[in-house]
Amino acid sequence: MADGLTSEGLDRLHHTVVEHVGDERVPGLVALVSRGDQVHVEAEGSLSIGGAPVARDSLFRIASTTKPITAATTLALADEGLLRLDEPVDVLLPELADRQVLRRVDGPLDDTVPSDRAITTRDLLTFTFGFGMVMEMFTARQPLPVVAAADALQLGTFGPPAPDTQPDPDIWIAGLGSLPLMAQPGERWMYNTGASVLGVLLARAAGQPLADVMRTRLFEPLGMRDTAFWTSQTGRLATCYQPTSDGLVVYDPADGAWSRPPAFCDGAGGLISSVDDLLAFARMLLGGGGSVVSRQAVSAMTSDQLTGEQKARGGFGSDFFVGRSWGFCQQVLDDGVFGWDGGLGTSWVADPNNDLVIIVLTQRMWESAQLPSVHTAIQKAAYRALA
Repeated sequence: MADGLTSEGLDRLHHTVVEHVGDERVPGLVALVSRGDQVHVEAEGSLSIGGAPVARDSLFRIASTTKPITAATTLALADEGLLRLDEPVDVLLPELADRQVLRRVDGPLDDTVPSDRAITTRDLLTFTFGFGMVMEMFTARQPLPVVAAADALQLGTFGPPAPDTQPDPDIWIAGLGSLPLMAQPGERWMYNTGASVLGVLLARAAGQPLADVMRTRLFEPLGMRDTAFWTSQTGRLATCYQPTSDGLVVYDPADGAWSRPPAFCDGAGGLISSVDDLLAFARMLLGGGGSVVSRQAVSAMTSDQLTGEQKARGGFGSDFFVGRSWGFCQQVLDDGVFGWDGGLGTSWVADPNNDLVIIVLTQRMWESAQLPSVHTAIQKAAYRALA
């Protein structure tokens, strides 16, 4: 098919999907490849081992694929004039005013200096506000003091999504505000926490819960009927599995943590969604924002927003930024491809050069920081299918 996806390529894609599905590999998955108006979907396997088959409209926990959605919601509120990217967040988030900063990221909580400046919304969007995941916490022999303190407060900001333990937004932000920053605002890229803080900021800026802010600004206008922080339709939700030396074990069942409203709607990783909802979101960005977000905002969200110094001091090491950078709550590759993945088993890629969207939804948690082979294989097969 001219300028689309070839039938031969899609046949190879199908075989790639089938090769990766199995009770000991990936119990079930939904993969979507879209180019222009052409959309191809593969749904293979089961929602749980021995359970009902996966369908195109099955629901998956998208974890960190939530982050770009949070960024787009932030930009929508900025377009409305409810917040400004370069103004301090202190008015809406007084808990984060007058911060103290650790002298050393691994130092005691009382060994601090005053922050050089206030935190801005842009700092939160770019993950440079001074708090988040860094390599030092993964290489330390014992938990860093700031990590132990955050865990004691049940902030859920240094690990997988935790909707069943995180406190409500006011308690959550108060807990975060009781801790020192790990770096000066604007100094280092630090993963994850910025998107969680954005969720609290958006709710206060709009005067309504984050779930309603996202629903009214993005989900309803884009027809994303399946995207939310929980679902009562547990028969459509895949069981989440964690790989272990003894095989796959249940991490969260269909009637588990995402089957009821959470106290804290986490903008960093709390959403569930379907493949067609994520396609609608991707097409909105590829189309320049439509009536949801301004074209200027989309351009910023999908382009490099970090300085060389921020990359050099990135929390995951300077090698993390080889071939890529960071826009607003998502990675941007040097060739313009953007998107972000979810550690509970999802990947989401948009390529403006080829008008291409690739989405892979599984219920198998990642085993390392590297994109699992099922995702890389499907992405390669999708590119090979280009006419």
